[in-house]
Amino acid sequence: MNTLIFDSKKYAQNQGYIPFALTDVFTEYTHSNHIEILHFWQLENTFILGMQDTRTPFFYQGLKKVLDSPYQPLVRNSGGLGVIADDGILNVSYFFPKSTDIQTIDQAYEKIKQLLQKALPEIEITAGEVPNSYCPGAYDLSVAGKKIAGLAQRRIKGGIAVMMYLSVNGPQEQRGEFVREFYQHSLGENSQDLRYPKIDPLSMTTLSTLLEENFTVEQMKQRLCAAFSAEEKTTDLTIWLKENQLTETLTKKIDQMITRNQIIQEEYHESTV
Repeated sequence: MNTLIFDSKKYAQNQGYIPFALTDVFTEYTHSNHIEILHFWQLENTFILGMQDTRTPFFYQGLKKVLDSPYQPLVRNSGGLGVIADDGILNVSYFFPKSTDIQTIDQAYEKIKQLLQKALPEIEITAGEVPNSYCPGAYDLSVAGKKIAGLAQRRIKGGIAVMMYLSVNGPQEQRGEFVREFYQHSLGENSQDLRYPKIDPLSMTTLSTLLEENFTVEQMKQRLCAAFSAEEKTTDLTIWLKENQLTETLTKKIDQMITRNQIIQEEYHESTV
């Protein structure tokens, strides 16, 4: 199967919709063209929210906590709860067509877990929920009980996207504390609502801490590229979109993300007038 790797530069806060819009473009493309795509991307200080986060009883109080911080809130188009994106977090999206070997949700998650394990042979990665982490899920990736990555999945027209946020370096305990405070503010007296995590910041860690070295995002990208395929090639994204007549499709997907995120502006306006 043909492979492509796209390595996007870090998106500024006002460009945060782009990688999520690209997710839909790539997912549809993999099915119709029988190809696998790996996409590396980062966001500048962003708190990525799931739709469920916007349904908390005191969402504005939690939103105000985010707006008063260095983080920009953004509602994503895939499942899950809130996660942090910053300089030390590498987001990896893995796209492939549904096949006889990849049918179930867990089989798709296992595919990216195996890729990460191949890239990091010196540590043993375990799949399973870390309940006190932020955005806990049945296929959290952890080492010695501490979460290093969370996964989300999206399926469109026979294409599968598995998205991973990977804590490479940086202040993971502070990230956890920030997300914990968001839920404290947005849940209020409903803090025991089991739909939302009771976060222990110490339940998560970084690769840099585990490897006991200053492990960088660029080093992680290099390892994943080597593990992905001997035939991969890196392509200029702008040129690729034009060549495949997908620039207009991307624009439409960005517009959909803008519509999805109107809830942030609406909630802020309604609570301040």
